[in-house]
Amino acid sequence: MSTADEIKKIRIKKIEALEKSGIESYPSLSFRNCEIQKILDNFSKWSGVKKKIWIGGRVMSLRFHGGIVFVDLRDFSGNLQLVFKRGETKNFDLIEGQIDVSDFIEVKGYPFITQRGEKSLFVLEWRLLAKSLKPIPSEWYGIKDIEERFRKRYLDLILNKEVKERFVLRSKIIQSMREFFNKEDFLEVETPILQPLHGGATARPFVTKLNILDMPLYLRIAPELYLKRLIVGGFEKIYEIGRCFRNEGIDKTHNPEFTMMELYWAYQNYEGLMDFIEKLIVFILKKTFGSSKNYLMITYNNQQIDFTPPWPRKSFLDLIKEKAGVDPEKNDEKSILALLQSKGIEITDEMKKFNKWELLDEVYKKICLETIVQPTFVVHHPVALSPLAKLRKENKNEVQRFQLIAAGIEFVNGYSELNDPIDQEKRFKTQEERRKAGNEEAAPYDKDYVEALEYGMPPTAGVGIGIDRLVMLLTNAPNLKEIIFFPTLKPKKD
Repeated sequence: MSTADEIKKIRIKKIEALEKSGIESYPSLSFRNCEIQKILDNFSKWSGVKKKIWIGGRVMSLRFHGGIVFVDLRDFSGNLQLVFKRGETKNFDLIEGQIDVSDFIEVKGYPFITQRGEKSLFVLEWRLLAKSLKPIPSEWYGIKDIEERFRKRYLDLILNKEVKERFVLRSKIIQSMREFFNKEDFLEVETPILQPLHGGATARPFVTKLNILDMPLYLRIAPELYLKRLIVGGFEKIYEIGRCFRNEGIDKTHNPEFTMMELYWAYQNYEGLMDFIEKLIVFILKKTFGSSKNYLMITYNNQQIDFTPPWPRKSFLDLIKEKAGVDPEKNDEKSILALLQSKGIEITDEMKKFNKWELLDEVYKKICLETIVQPTFVVHHPVALSPLAKLRKENKNEVQRFQLIAAGIEFVNGYSELNDPIDQEKRFKTQEERRKAGNEEAAPYDKDYVEALEYGMPPTAGVGIGIDRLVMLLTNAPNLKEIIFFPTLKPKKD
C-alpha cells in the first residue's frame, strides 16, 4: 500500500471516530461572518476591543507545543495564524487526533498579537467543515510532468499564489472591458454556440449532431455572422464575450476552446475602430495596473512593451516584403513553400494545396509576427484572406482590415464589414472553391446570411479580441495554458 493510500485509510478512520462522537465531518451550515483580509485591515481596532469573529478556511499547517496549537489558516483573501490553547479553546483535545493539514475548519475568536509580534486569532471554539482524505503536496513546481499542474489546477491554485493572482487579473481585465463598452453605450448580447454552419472565421469546426432533428451542428468558430444579423435587425452598437471552438492545433497561443470578444458598430469604419481599440486597451491597463506609476509600460518575456498611443500602422504586404523578402508579384507557391521550409517550418499536406495568398498568410504568422515587439496595427490584408471585409478604394486587391500585434502575439482582428450582398456571395463562392481544392479552413457558403444582407446593413465596423491572448500578454504568462483554468490536454497514460 502506498503512503497516500495509508494516509487516506487513516483519515477515513478519523471520520468514523468523529461521527461516533456526534461530530459531522461535512456539515452544510457555516457560521463564517468575516474574511481574513478584513481582519488584517481592521486589526488594530478589533484587537483592542477583542472583537469576536467567525472565520473559515483551509488548514495549511499544524504545529503542536504542549498545551498550545498553532494553525496557519487560508481563505481566498489571505492567511492568518490561529492559536488554540488547552483550557480556553473548546474541544481542544480533539484537535491533535482529528484535524489534519488540508482540512477545512471554522473558528470563533478574537485578534491579538503573539509574544513574537505575529498577528493572530485566539480561538475560543472551532468546528470541522470538511475533512480532507489526501494531504496537499509540499512541492508542486518541481514535478517532472509540467502538465500535471494543469490537470490538477486545484492543487496549483492552492500552492502557487502567483497562479491565483493571474486568474484574478484575468477577471479584472474582462470586467474593465465590459465597463468600457457599457460606458460607450454598447449592448451586450448572446448568439448561438451550436450553429448549422460554421462561419465568421477560417477554421476547422467541431462537428456534433442534434438527435431530435437528425441534423448536424457545429460548435461556433466565431459569433460574427449572427452578430451582424443583429445589425441588420436594427441594433447599432453590440458586443459579445463568449466561448468559441476550433478543431486545430494546440500551442503557445492556441487552445481548441477559447474566449472571444466580438464587437460591431454601425456607421463606423476600420480606421475609427483602430482609434477605439487604442482607447480600450489604455482603459484596461489603467483599470488593471493603475496603481503603477507607468501603467502603459508592461513586461512580457523580458521585453518592455510600451502601449502609449498612437501605435504605428504597417501594411500587411510591406511587412512580408521587409521581414521575409517575399513579393506576391514575383513569388509563386513553389518559391514560398521553399522559403517556409528553409526556415524550419513543417510543410503539411494541406499547405501543399494552398494558393499563393494562403501561403503568404503562413509566412506572416510563422516568420513576420515574432518580429513585432511594440504595439503595431498591421493593415490592408489581401482580399483572398479576408472574405468578410470591405475592399479598399485605393487598391481593390486589399481590404479595410487591421490586426493588433504586440510581443509577437496577434490578439485583435477587425475590419470594415462587407455589406454588399452581391460581393459577399462571390466571396463565399470563392471560399467554397478553396474548400474543394483542399483548404479545410475555408468558409462555407452561408445563404441565410447573404439573404440577411440583401435586406440592407448599414456601414459597420467589427472587431474580435482574443481574451486569452490579451490576458497572456498583460500577465506575462508564457503560454495560454497558464491563463485558462482547465486547458485542453492529451489524456494521461495510466
